[in-house]
Amino acid sequence: MGLIARRVEEGGIPTISVSSARDVTELVKPPRSVFVNFPLGHTTGKPFDRELQMKIIKDAFDALKSIKTPGTIIDLPYQWEESDDSWEREAEQQAGG
Repeated sequence: MGLIARRVEEGGIPTISVSSARDVTELVKPPRSVFVNFPLGHTTGKPFDRELQMKIIKDAFDALKSIKTPGTIIDLPYQWEESDDSWEREAEQQAGG
């Protein structure tokens, strides 16, 4: 996505990337990004956790406005709570299982 973001920026449209793979983000160097230390595939948090998802999206938009140096990565402070598996049960219920 960082490569796509660079192309979009060349067209004059600002972008922000949300990443959970910091090493890849550092290599690709998107114009602006925020890093969340969550498992791959869960960049904005656990399914159905709308409150956290909205916080991460809001923080990403705030970073879009504040980052002035290309290639900057801002670490967001959120922690993945591995002991909380309630989201998995809710996903099973949503799927009819």
